[in-house]
Amino acid sequence: MTRRVLGAVNPADNPLSPEFYRILSHNFKPTIAPLVVAMVVTVAVVPLVRWLSFRVGAVAVPGGRNIHERPTGRLGGVALAAGFLVSATVFVLLDVSTRHDGFAQGQLVALLGIGVLTTAVLAVDDIRQLPARYKFLSQLVLAALVPALGVSIHFINFGGGHVLTLGILALPITVIWLLGMQNTMNLLDGVDGLAAGVAAIVAGALMLAAVNRESSNPEQLTVVLLCAALIGACLGFLVFNFHPARIFMGDGGSHFLGMTLGIISIFGIAKGEVVFALMVPLFALLIPIFDTGLAIIRRRRQGLSIGHPDTEHIHHQLLDFGLSQRETCLIFYAATGITSGLGLMLYGHKKIIAVAVVLLATMLGERLSEIETGVAGDSGALLES
Repeated sequence: MTRRVLGAVNPADNPLSPEFYRILSHNFKPTIAPLVVAMVVTVAVVPLVRWLSFRVGAVAVPGGRNIHERPTGRLGGVALAAGFLVSATVFVLLDVSTRHDGFAQGQLVALLGIGVLTTAVLAVDDIRQLPARYKFLSQLVLAALVPALGVSIHFINFGGGHVLTLGILALPITVIWLLGMQNTMNLLDGVDGLAAGVAAIVAGALMLAAVNRESSNPEQLTVVLLCAALIGACLGFLVFNFHPARIFMGDGGSHFLGMTLGIISIFGIAKGEVVFALMVPLFALLIPIFDTGLAIIRRRRQGLSIGHPDTEHIHHQLLDFGLSQRETCLIFYAATGITSGLGLMLYGHKKIIAVAVVLLATMLGERLSEIETGVAGDSGALLES
């Protein structure tokens, strides 16, 4: 049955076709080295920043909102940024093959520097717990630096020749986009391995979107390599961060991921008018963005600051439902894969992505059904006793 279905698919989209693997190798071979280097560097740096976390007092202790069982360092964002920066420097800034792609070298250096600066500034919060207003002000200034360097969301393409030029609105919309990405990733970082895993999947979706456009827009090679470096850093970090976590990324790490994903997504549309270009990251982060919106509404209705922490996020609800931290992560990973696939379908990955979305949705539904049956069984056993 599977062979008959895939037989109707274009050979370039058919995983049983040699043409599929030829194109796959051609498109993704350049991503292997930056991914591996970022992963290795991150793995090597994590033990150092874990030791540093305890030396400077950047430690999350159990209790309250913290669901872990032992004191855990929270400067892991430094390792994430280090892995990404080393890989991006070697394979993007120093590689002559990316010099012709239309991105100014000085601009790239400055934008990568903003990602590192984001980690450094928010790492101060991990050590000293800055007041919410100072933390937000730092996010705002960091986000404003990006359009100041000439990288903005200048237009929105609705297709059919309908392009909305933002004009003076480009600055505030870009800043809001980057603020939203930072805070979405920050609020997502509530379960071991959740934020890093979701960020890796989103970066993978952005990479696929860029690969799909690389033949017509050679500048997308930079986007592809940056995404590979970010995926590698996230995977390296997950070696230590997946449950039970031995280190946390902290605000420095979550804001670094949000800022970097935001910048890369803007890079992805900077050199070409693509229909609904921001749909890939928006779809990929659909559930976290929805959760962030609910958190803002919930806290305002309670008369609390938007930055006030609570335990009512979707991942907390899943834990209360009876899922373990690992199961919660896997549910989020699958859901992010589904929403990423929906976004990628706008970029032409229609047939094979549609198959992947159906498979992921089926697996997710089956797992939730198993959990619900287990919970119902437990409840029945309690009633009988």
